[in-house]
Amino acid sequence: MSLAPQELENNASKYAAEAIRLDSQGSRSTAIHAYQRAIEALVKLIQIYPDYKLNRIYMERARTYQNRIIALQMTNGTIDSKSEKSDLTMGKLKTIPQRTQDLNRTNAARRGNDRASPGTEFDDLIMKDKPNVSWSQVIGLDDAKRAIRESIVYPTKRMDLFPLGWPRGILLYGPPGCGKTLLAAAAAAEIDGYFIDVDAASMMSKWLGEAEKNVSKLFNLARKLHDTEGVPVLLFIDEIDSLLGSRTSEVGGEVRVKNQFLTEMDGINGKAKDSKLYVIGATNKPWTLEGGFLRRFEKRIYVALPDHSSRLQLFRQYTERLKMDKSLKPEDLAKLTEGYSASDVKDICQSAQLRVVDELFQSGKALESETHTRSISQSDFKEILKMRKPSVSVDMLKSYLRWSEQFKAL
Repeated sequence: MSLAPQELENNASKYAAEAIRLDSQGSRSTAIHAYQRAIEALVKLIQIYPDYKLNRIYMERARTYQNRIIALQMTNGTIDSKSEKSDLTMGKLKTIPQRTQDLNRTNAARRGNDRASPGTEFDDLIMKDKPNVSWSQVIGLDDAKRAIRESIVYPTKRMDLFPLGWPRGILLYGPPGCGKTLLAAAAAAEIDGYFIDVDAASMMSKWLGEAEKNVSKLFNLARKLHDTEGVPVLLFIDEIDSLLGSRTSEVGGEVRVKNQFLTEMDGINGKAKDSKLYVIGATNKPWTLEGGFLRRFEKRIYVALPDHSSRLQLFRQYTERLKMDKSLKPEDLAKLTEGYSASDVKDICQSAQLRVVDELFQSGKALESETHTRSISQSDFKEILKMRKPSVSVDMLKSYLRWSEQFKAL
């Protein structure tokens, strides 16, 4: 059975965080293994969902972890079986549709042409083409979309309407699988500027040893793009709690990284009033962030589970290409899935399709060209829901609501 996309995302994040911990402790061999597990999860996600709008982001992260593996092996002076396995796993990316391969070649050529330019060590973090995501693809989340438009989109189009300035630090928080990355990508698409995407795991792992120095370089790159080309720049940092979260014990490098990040955020917030340089942080665990960092994010937006209306739109979107029983209404499915995330809804629809496809193969008629699957019925969805529970627990939702009561800032 295929893993759900959010499960694969969570696995990649978990393995990357473990790799960073081992990496910082000097356990190179086990760190390489953890990075490899993170790569495998991301590659599997891309293969299972080849048309997913955010695959480009996942590919960049997989390559970042691969680069760290290579750096560790060069430090050791050896290439072992894990290296060969890692190369094979990354090679599986070639099975992605041709349009994605073309993008890879374009990015590789761009990096080759830019070798002489300052800051090119970060070039693989920059998406110079707008993400192919529109606001219409972000179902629901009206409060979040409005807050982001107010802070990013509107000032970009009419800065003269904002005599007091506008927020440049935005924190998106909430359960996994609810659209935080999609929101940031849609904002970047509309402002027609640069989209620099990193996650905290890659920021720490790629630059381990002198992380605070290179955090400064990253922000300098963002400022340079903004100042020299006169276009908006959106710096999106996913899993920001991995970078800025409180810990019971920290090594000196982690403390310096946090201090450097605070300095850089102060520089952005204190910049000229017409600056269009933004930082969006995303986290599933906002309660781990320290107060000093929260103050730098003037907008703190709760990206919640989809309500009934949003689930209805999601089911309509995901079932329109499926063969559905005429008596089955998306309204009924929306009622049955209270408490499910947006990615849960997509997985449920996929599971329904897999269910009827499996029946066809089990019957032995799947290879007959004129034979098709039966229509998906409401009973299929009910059986799936017996086996598939919401990915977000009630206790976790209560934690988000408690935190929102204290710190939410729309």
